[in-house]
Amino acid sequence: MNTLVTGGCGFIGSNFVRRLLADAPMAASRVVNLDKLTYAGNPANLADVAGDGRYVFVHGDIGDEALVGRILSEHGIGAVVNFAAESHVDRSIDSPESFVQTNVLGTLRLLNAARSHWTAMAGAAREAFRFLHISTDEVYGTLSPDDPAFTEETPFAPNSPYAASKAASDHLVRSYRHTYGLPTLTTNCSNNYGPYQFPEKLFPLTILNALEGKPLPIYGDGKQVRDWLHVEDHCRAIALVLEHGRLGETYNVGGLNQCANLEAVRLICSLLDARAPREDGRAHADLIEFVADRPGHDRRYAIDCSKLQRELGWRPSESFETGLAKTVDWYLSNRAWCGEITVKRYARERLGRTA
Repeated sequence: MNTLVTGGCGFIGSNFVRRLLADAPMAASRVVNLDKLTYAGNPANLADVAGDGRYVFVHGDIGDEALVGRILSEHGIGAVVNFAAESHVDRSIDSPESFVQTNVLGTLRLLNAARSHWTAMAGAAREAFRFLHISTDEVYGTLSPDDPAFTEETPFAPNSPYAASKAASDHLVRSYRHTYGLPTLTTNCSNNYGPYQFPEKLFPLTILNALEGKPLPIYGDGKQVRDWLHVEDHCRAIALVLEHGRLGETYNVGGLNQCANLEAVRLICSLLDARAPREDGRAHADLIEFVADRPGHDRRYAIDCSKLQRELGWRPSESFETGLAKTVDWYLSNRAWCGEITVKRYARERLGRTA
């Protein structure tokens, strides 16, 4: 099956592209990566597969319905996996419009193109076609300390412009299944971490700031709880849902690792103390600095992924301890990647603001 991956140069998308190409049963298939290359999209994330004859990169926007239609037709696409999204909550608070443009209108136009492509298909190819939409647990809102974890039946209650835009896109995907019969699937995941994550996110930001002796900013009291999911476990779940998920269904994907932000940062600091001690001998945790809380900051997320476990036999392979150690080791071994992506993206943004 030839697969179109949108947003494949981003954090989760690039890890998924790499998994598809490494998966033996997919050896004869083509993976087409459509990415707009906004600030968090980086072709260097897939430099190791750029020469693979099964991999095709297309620079473009999911909102360009004509372009998407040509890709689907020319490459005989049998599955679409939609990672393309604006995804940073702080950025959505500062500038919500781009999130609506990409996450809502972009998804709508991608669905339109997929529907036209699927309608023109026949026989086994039409039966096998899938549209898998990757979403977030933030669509469900926030939990108090004693609330049960989010299930697939939890009502949507998004609390940020980012979460609201993703909730809207989830509703659109659902509507195209029920209105037009498009064979769709949706996954809602908890907070991902692992290799190739853009350095503005909490874990890579903590690692890189600590290595440079910079403050480690923590919002509010740092007791916001997240369910941390290693990106490779997430990609395994996506592959299972794509191949075996029931059409029209939503599957929650969680890491089964609830941890407060402050505690997670302290764990990273402890790993760095052992692997890259500070020259002055002080602990990296001494760099922690509490800053004003984010507006509308959700207090707790937790995912009930029992449906995914029950129906598809998935469980995370990484504990928080093993996954975090691998993540720290990856960033320590890839300082050049971190420096390059940070300089290029922030330089581009500064240029845009002064233009």
